[in-house]
Amino acid sequence: LFNALTGANQFVGNWPGVTVEKKEGKYKGDKEIKITDLPGIYSLSPYTLEEVVSREYLLNEKVDVILNIVDGSNLERNLYLTTQLLELGIPVVVAINMLDVIEKRGDKVNYVQLSKELGCPVMPISALKNKGIDEVMAKVKESAHRSFEAKNIYDKELNSVLDQLSHLLPRSIDQHITLFYSIKLFERDDKIISSLNTKVEDE
Repeated sequence: LFNALTGANQFVGNWPGVTVEKKEGKYKGDKEIKITDLPGIYSLSPYTLEEVVSREYLLNEKVDVILNIVDGSNLERNLYLTTQLLELGIPVVVAINMLDVIEKRGDKVNYVQLSKELGCPVMPISALKNKGIDEVMAKVKESAHRSFEAKNIYDKELNSVLDQLSHLLPRSIDQHITLFYSIKLFERDDKIISSLNTKVEDE
């Protein structure tokens, strides 16, 4: 998909200080749009180098919109990451890939209902057969200029705890991302706690 979107307008190197490959490119349909291909991951919990790289980028760089590529042949495994991305408060467009495999198996995905449940656009594509890509990019451009609220899928009891935790966050944390940081405090995420301590010291 990255190759289809960028063509010859891509740059490959390594992320600073690590061996993980970094791919960036300009969208061939609009050279003003820069696309960064983050490492393939299944969650934003930093257990692997790829997860650390992806999470640090999403938290610290100015990201206008996330194009979340979901493997349609294994929705359940992939949608866990999707829920985490939605907690970041960054506009998300979900593209369900492997459309050809889904159809071959005789399966169907209710994109309208899934979009409603997730609170973001959900669209089918086949990167292999170059289907649906222009439509997805049109939605990406549209979503980049819209306000987007973090998706909260938790029950009343847990939300009460998350709300209390949000009051412990440094003042420098943007309002749109407090849900993500509160959840990570609840999970006792060492790297997030360390970064928050640094922010408190800076304040």
